[in-house]
Amino acid sequence: MLTLHHLAFSRSQRVLWLIEELGLSVELVRYDRTPEFRSPPELKKVHPLGKSPVIQDGDLTLAESATILRYLDGCYGANRFSPAPDTTEHAIHEEWLDFVESTAAGPLLTVLLSERTGEQGAGDRARPMVGNVLSYIANGLGDKPFLMGERPMLADMQMSYFLAMARMAKALHTYPTLTAYLDRLEAQPGFQRAQARGGPMLPAALP
Repeated sequence: MLTLHHLAFSRSQRVLWLIEELGLSVELVRYDRTPEFRSPPELKKVHPLGKSPVIQDGDLTLAESATILRYLDGCYGANRFSPAPDTTEHAIHEEWLDFVESTAAGPLLTVLLSERTGEQGAGDRARPMVGNVLSYIANGLGDKPFLMGERPMLADMQMSYFLAMARMAKALHTYPTLTAYLDRLEAQPGFQRAQARGGPMLPAALP
């Protein structure tokens, strides 16, 4: 039985979106955040890092959104949400899939946390990096509806949470292409089902 350990307002929403697209039967174990907006200690019983998403599939326990997305699409989706292996498109897609957390997320999280804590120095230094990242995504998207073309793939699912954070940080208002892209992602039926099942991807503002 596949189990998804799902933390409210978290990256886990991306995994739940793919699960909905694949029509998988899953046990959804939900966790609320602490008053400080942190993961609850119960998640450490599932994975040593105490983070979400985490899936359990038989004896396998996996964390990290991109790894989980690849695993589920490969094992249960015949890789239909990835370009064909050994193609240029596949390599580009893999770069986008890893880019979200390896390059893009850090500066944006710094900006959001600086606004929450009032420590503006780090946020001021990170804002130019956020602008560079958003411009890079906008240029890569171009006039396509999704990163790789006409339909959303794993990289788009991965990108959804990052862009929602950017919207929360009020960083998208000068990027209408990305605002429209996020609107398309959130309008996808699988995304809508995931949100109905797992709750909103993010709160209106950080507490």
